[in-house]
Amino acid sequence: MKQSELTFTISLDENNLPVNIEWQSAETNQPTKCKSMMVALWDEKENNTMRIDLWTKDMMVDEMKKFYIQNILTLTDTFQKATGDDATAAAVKDFFSEVGKKIGVLQ
Repeated sequence: MKQSELTFTISLDENNLPVNIEWQSAETNQPTKCKSMMVALWDEKENNTMRIDLWTKDMMVDEMKKFYIQNILTLTDTFQKATGDDATAAAVKDFFSEVGKKIGVLQ
């Protein structure tokens, strides 16, 4: 069985707020910087989602709005592929496309 590893390195300031986020996979040679990350894990024992949401102090509000909308839309693609529930996926995409337009991150 093939395995791969992802590593996240978070630099914190004196108040434990992220100032730098880098990630690296086993297949890459260099860490890649990012301003924000959202990691969701399914805890089968608890039957619940565990999440890690982090963003750096220099992540602008407009960037976060766009990041949020793009995440919802791509999660909807995953939901559609995993469940085959096209009707729900279309409803979610329609709703969040409108939200994205209202907050100015989609045209």
